[in-house]
Order: sequence, then C-alpha cells, then structure tokens
Amino acid sequence: MRKIRSLKGWLKKLIVISLAVLVLLGSAVLAVDRYVEDVGSSYILNVNDIPKADAILVLGAYVFPDGTTSSMLTDRLSEGYELYEQGKAPKLLVSGDHGRKDYDEVNAMKNFLMNKGVPGRDIFMDHAGFSTYESVYRARDIFEVQKVIIVTQEYHLMRAVFLARAMGLEAYGVASDQHDYGQAMAFYKVREIAARNKDFLWAEVFKPKPTFLGDSIPVFGDGSATNDK
Repeated sequence: MRKIRSLKGWLKKLIVISLAVLVLLGSAVLAVDRYVEDVGSSYILNVNDIPKADAILVLGAYVFPDGTTSSMLTDRLSEGYELYEQGKAPKLLVSGDHGRKDYDEVNAMKNFLMNKGVPGRDIFMDHAGFSTYESVYRARDIFEVQKVIIVTQEYHLMRAVFLARAMGLEAYGVASDQHDYGQAMAFYKVREIAARNKDFLWAEVFKPKPTFLGDSIPVFGDGSATNDK
C-alpha cells in the first residue's frame, strides 16, 4: 500500500510539474509572438509615408501549374508595382520557390510585372527564396540590399520586417491585403505563431545559412543577370 501511495504521490507531482512546464512554454511562445508582431508592425507604413529604398522585395506565394499567380501573390505583386511606379525604389526583387523545374514562382512574378510594363532590367529574381528567412538573408547577402521595402499580407509582413531588422537591414513594410482571402486566413494566422517563434530563434540565436548562397548579384545593376530562360 505504501508503494502504491508513494507512486500516486509521485504521479501527482509529475502532472503538476508537467502542467507548469506547459504553461511556461505556452507563455514563452505567446510572448515571442507578440514581440515579433510589435517590432514588425512599428515599421509597417502606408504608401505615402514609406521612404525611398534600394529595392522593393515582393515575397512569393502559390503559383498555379499554368503560371497564373494566386490571389495573394497577385495582390503582393500589384502593391509592389504601385510602389515602383511611385518611385519608392528603382528595382523590384521577387523572391520565391523555384526549387523544381515544374514549379516556378519567380518567373511567374517577373512575367506579371513585365506585363504591367516594368522593364526586365529592373526586376531581379531570387530563385532560392524557399522561406521568409532565406528571402531576407539572400536579399542582404546576395543582392546587397541595405534599405528595403517588403511587400506581403499584413499577418506575414510583421515577421518579414522583424527578420530584416534583426539581420541589420533598414526595412519597412507595406501590406498588400487587397481582398478577403476567406477561411484560409484563420489557418495562416495560427500557423504564423509557430513561424514567428522559429524565425525569432533563427534570426536572434542560431543564424543558420540559407539553403543556397553563391556569388553576389547587386540589385543596383541589371536584373537580367538573374534570368534563367
């Protein structure tokens, strides 16, 4: 009986400790989420207040098999184009996933912008922007951007601006929420909590290199240097 009572007492203590650890972890996760949001949102401005920059970084999103951009990506590109037209930066840097021959975000993004009338020389493609962290890292180290305007939806933009600032860039953001994206947004916002915690650790603690680096391609030159077709 004593052994049973002792075991029950030990289990109760274990449960209490486990619950306390879970509460602490949950609090830490939410605190990091809020910190990233606060830092990022403080540099999100409206178009008129955005200072001029070296480049406008448009972050990639889903592209359909026929090369058509998804609604979220279309809105990002449209906002990036408007900033370019207003002279906020002389170059556009489109960064996305082109890790497979049968999936290509960046050429679809460049085609969209060229169809709007942007000269190809003003559009740089980052074919290895496999994540927000890698897009920002490569913007700094490959394309030598120092002052940047980042364009994406607001829920995502706060993290992107936080990352850029943590990596030493003078970064500002313009939100591209031009439509209601439906029920998927609830999922994206929940997933963003985990993404913010991961990228906080990546930018502030571990600082891993991206999947690919390589020779520098300064964004101040000709965007055709990034063409692969």
